[in-house]
Amino acid sequence: MKSCFAPTALALAILPAAVTAQTATSDATDTPITYLETIVATPARTSQVLGDVYGDVSVITNETLRNAGGRSLTDVLAQQPQIQAYQQGGPQTLTGIFVRGAGPQQTLVMVDGQRINDPATGSTYLSAIDPTTIERIEIVRGAASSLYGSDAMGGVINIITRSDGQDKPLSVFGNIGVGTHSLFKASVGVSGASNGWDYRLAGSYASSDGFNATREKLGTFTYNPDHDGYEQASLSGAVGYTWKPGNRLGVSFYNGYTHGDFDSGAYDTNTFGIMRQQSVAVTSNNQLTDWWDSVLQVSVNRNLYDSRASYGNSVLGSIQRTYSWQNNFAINRENKLSLVLERKDESIFGTTTYEQDKRHTNAVGLIYRGDFNRHHVQASLRNDNVSGYGSKTTGSLGYDFDITPEWSVGVAGNTGYRVPTFADLYTPLSFGYQGNPNLKPETSRNIELRTAWRTESTSVSVNAWQTKYRDLINGYVCDEMYNCTAENVDRATVRGISLNAEHRFDNTRIYAGADFMNPKDDESGNRLIRRAKHVYRIGASHTFGQATVGADFTHTGSRYDDKNNTREKRLGSYGVLNLHASYAFTKNLEAQVYWNNVLDKKYETAYGYNSAGSNIFLNLAFRM
Repeated sequence: MKSCFAPTALALAILPAAVTAQTATSDATDTPITYLETIVATPARTSQVLGDVYGDVSVITNETLRNAGGRSLTDVLAQQPQIQAYQQGGPQTLTGIFVRGAGPQQTLVMVDGQRINDPATGSTYLSAIDPTTIERIEIVRGAASSLYGSDAMGGVINIITRSDGQDKPLSVFGNIGVGTHSLFKASVGVSGASNGWDYRLAGSYASSDGFNATREKLGTFTYNPDHDGYEQASLSGAVGYTWKPGNRLGVSFYNGYTHGDFDSGAYDTNTFGIMRQQSVAVTSNNQLTDWWDSVLQVSVNRNLYDSRASYGNSVLGSIQRTYSWQNNFAINRENKLSLVLERKDESIFGTTTYEQDKRHTNAVGLIYRGDFNRHHVQASLRNDNVSGYGSKTTGSLGYDFDITPEWSVGVAGNTGYRVPTFADLYTPLSFGYQGNPNLKPETSRNIELRTAWRTESTSVSVNAWQTKYRDLINGYVCDEMYNCTAENVDRATVRGISLNAEHRFDNTRIYAGADFMNPKDDESGNRLIRRAKHVYRIGASHTFGQATVGADFTHTGSRYDDKNNTREKRLGSYGVLNLHASYAFTKNLEAQVYWNNVLDKKYETAYGYNSAGSNIFLNLAFRM
């Protein structure tokens, strides 16, 4: 505790004297954006200016996503504060995101407000989503189950594909690029809004010969020295019509596809997996009175993973249908209240027959926000009734105080939970393993402190948190007869502090950040798997004339890939240096070059799986 929060007290003490200005930016890889113009919806389920949001919230902008180069969505997310990631090979493989040390199944991922966590396994198929087809990403750190229900224990990542609906002329963009490992990427999109209509359509395609995903230490039944390539395609779109001020009917969709090789032993040379991530939503916003706003949404999400290998094929998929009605009431100028009614139906399908393949959740939630001069309060309460589990109630309470117009402090406490996956509960007996239908939901309690100083050219923020997890599910517990199942056996505590600063002067921008975390199993005292205790980030960019050059460096501490923290499964620390440059021939045409992992650092984010070495990506971008 001392090592995590002593720096917090020091930072709080010196902050007013150390900072004089702030940039309103929300990501560590983008040209600064105007803070007061950024509108977000995820932190309170209603649209609000980012500068007025409570808690630890950031936005990855459209410009950053369009200029992702050869990076995957997982790579883009891993550049953000308090987020770590792993990949089991290349970008075509299964990946995982840790937000504030919470496991991948404990962070809710959404597309346009629709949850896409697979109820079958808890996985999120981020590899099937191309950054260039996304409008922006909103990140909320800290438990948000009182807003969104199950899975939101570590935070929420909301991937937005639709436009904001504000009037704007027709805009066309495109990218075409090539890189190391025979990488080819191309994307094209259009967007605009006029006469009440708003629209956006974007598509992309990528292919690569890839690199060898595995190392020999994984053994004969996994390691194969061949290259593991992939193909990826995605299409996203949205169209809406505002037929009266405050009244809009809209449809949005996303369809992502990845065909990726994986290793399954030296003698199995044609193994691959197919991932599909599909979603569609219909939303009706209606300003019923000057104090009552109604938001009605019906959405469907479909996940599919199809594994092909010589030893057999397997398919596992899921469908989630969500029906929600949110009513936002402006009680008066200082007080706002939202009532959320929600129904979620989940079903799974595939080659394996589960004892139960359906469940549903009925939920009701309240969200209150009060603004009283320099005092700001947000509270939320939600009850989820899950078939087979009964009711689960979660809550959150946050308070912010504006010490000056530039300097604010805040405190918040919240609770979270996660319902076990269908695989945890109902996997039929196979090779000595069987699911456990008696599992309890995982739960969490979180408290956090924050302070931030913001002006037009500089930003400094400090966020500190402690999260206690109970009834964590160990997916593979075996008895003396090697009969294995899932059990609620673990407790954990994650304490952390994140410090971030950024400054812009003239045409130069610099930023730096450091995350310190102690993710600990309460019983053994061991570190939770694949979590580093510290991550450092630093970067700079400079524009002169029509050219821009920049560099960023990230250092990630050592991790362990097993619960016992054995020496054999220790993953060493590593530092990655990236360089980038661009030249604008005209206001519409720009050439870009990215040199990632300049020092060709060899490292693992998952035991036995390689990461890409030094690689270059050349891109030609068009904007009109």
